[in-house]
Amino acid sequence: MYHINMVQVSSFEELISLIKDRLDIVDVVSQHVALKKSGANYWGLCPFHNDKKPSMSVSPSKGIYKCFSCGAGGDALHFLVKYQNREYKDVIFELADKFGFELPKKMNPNNENKNIKKDMLSACKKAADYYHEYLFSKTTDAKNGMTLLEKRDITNDIINNYHLGFAPNKYDSLYKELKKDFSDDILEKAGLILKSNNGGYIDRFRNRIIIPIRNENGETVAFGARAVKDGEAAKYLNSSESLIYNKSKILFGMDTALNAIKEQDGVIIMEGYFDVISAQSHGVKNAVGSCGTALTPEHVKLISRYTKSRRIYLSFDTDKAGVNATKRGSKVIKETLSAIGNVKQFDESHISAVSDGKYACEIRVVSPPQGKDPDEFIRTMGGEAYLEYAKNAPLLIDFLLNNTLKNKNDAKTPQEKAELVSQIIDILKDVNNKIIQSEYVKMVSSIIDVDEKALLKELTKADINQDYHYKLQDNNRNVTKSSQFEEKAQKNLLSVFLSTDSPLSYMRLNEMFPENIIRDEKLIIVKNTIDKLSCTVNNVSELIKELYTQFIEDESLTQILTDLIGYSEAFNHLEPEEFERAVKENISRLNKLYQEKEKKELQEKYKQVNDDEIEALKMQMLLRDKLKLRTGDK
Repeated sequence: MYHINMVQVSSFEELISLIKDRLDIVDVVSQHVALKKSGANYWGLCPFHNDKKPSMSVSPSKGIYKCFSCGAGGDALHFLVKYQNREYKDVIFELADKFGFELPKKMNPNNENKNIKKDMLSACKKAADYYHEYLFSKTTDAKNGMTLLEKRDITNDIINNYHLGFAPNKYDSLYKELKKDFSDDILEKAGLILKSNNGGYIDRFRNRIIIPIRNENGETVAFGARAVKDGEAAKYLNSSESLIYNKSKILFGMDTALNAIKEQDGVIIMEGYFDVISAQSHGVKNAVGSCGTALTPEHVKLISRYTKSRRIYLSFDTDKAGVNATKRGSKVIKETLSAIGNVKQFDESHISAVSDGKYACEIRVVSPPQGKDPDEFIRTMGGEAYLEYAKNAPLLIDFLLNNTLKNKNDAKTPQEKAELVSQIIDILKDVNNKIIQSEYVKMVSSIIDVDEKALLKELTKADINQDYHYKLQDNNRNVTKSSQFEEKAQKNLLSVFLSTDSPLSYMRLNEMFPENIIRDEKLIIVKNTIDKLSCTVNNVSELIKELYTQFIEDESLTQILTDLIGYSEAFNHLEPEEFERAVKENISRLNKLYQEKEKKELQEKYKQVNDDEIEALKMQMLLRDKLKLRTGDK
């Protein structure tokens, strides 16, 4: 979006403040979550976990959201960052552009850098035009390229749609053409030329079919280059990364697939450039591909912005390498989206008893038969046949199971069968629902002719090992209940600074706080930040807004701040005497918790040094002093 009159902003903090003033928490959340008003707040299903009943509250008066199930919370800007699964600066830059705010100079790339990027983009566009025109030049090398494209059923319309081209079989033809308008530095930075051994420059790509790589905005930022001759050292060459091109963040064909991904609420990820070109050209409009690299978390985050249900189809080659790519890709997807819920593991149409609930994502695998890659299958059978396979594509778990069970007849010895079972257990242990898991066990045991109880027993062992650290955490939670009470008491006390109805000044509250009363490391950071900001804000609302800005990069501090705002409600609408008494009671309660904790720690140390009479005597005296302090004895 282009604004004729951009608003000048002097600092990053001012930029965030201006953006927050434009964001209404209810408007922002309701664009992604169905909200229903109840009392003063709105409620909806939390999008950050597998929520089955409305657990997320949105407070217009406080300008925050809070999930009372998974704990997620923050202001409107934080919601957008978390929901879109993006870097906070990327969201801020996008919103700044949307609202017409010019980035501060210290954040804004300097003019020189801006001009470099602009020139690089311009150089890439001219290079793409040059390659495209050369493909139709009727020269011998271009004809060879055209012949190869025709063999792949790439028509002139497709060539024009994707601006395909050809790099001449000469060392410096592109360089000679572009140096008329661009410096050597720009052309080298754009990855179009390389330094030669004699100190001059040569073209990076020669005698290759050229595939322009474009960003989401349709700007050419790089190139893929396919060899014409068989037996070349590298079948594909790709542009190096640059100021305008990061292969971990760009998906090939995304600019032409965006609308289809949104409309169909799903994306098909393929491996090769020609897989995507063939797919999109034959009606599979929501296909994209990685640019000569494995799927990355940044790719997954990019996809998540355009498909609400995060329905992702993996469509790689059907050989062993393709299956491994599917496994790696699915792992990246699961790890990237794990923070917002579980992966869908069964089809509701088959199991209606467990049909409700939301998922972080849905991973399916499109694997046409006959060992063909997507490009070959689509060219042979047509786009409609491929879409039919996509429509009936199995979920990831079913694909992995079927792929493993194909080898069941090879497992003849007990050792080979044990290895097969091990592979199956590796897949089934990720199934969270135990009923679904047991159904899979029943099915698999009959297929591979293994005792169902034995298979279930082995799976249970794997589940125990997988959940071991979670159970340790649960045990630790039971052991440290007192620590939880202590943390809650500290939060409760610290929240008085965020009470919008406080009759006491910041100075008076600070005077009441004993030294070292707040001991939790994260809460100390919050308290210190409150102290720092107290001189620069006029009221609690401004303080809260500034705190969210300060903690924008720290998820844990953002959640703590949201918790404190909730705790602070208990101090609202109190008379000055009641407010002061409530603060003193909280301080007293917290001091008692600290004393109790210290007493227990001393008792534990006393047990450990009991064999050493002198140390035991010292510890006994310390314990006696602590008990006196607690009981008030002289």
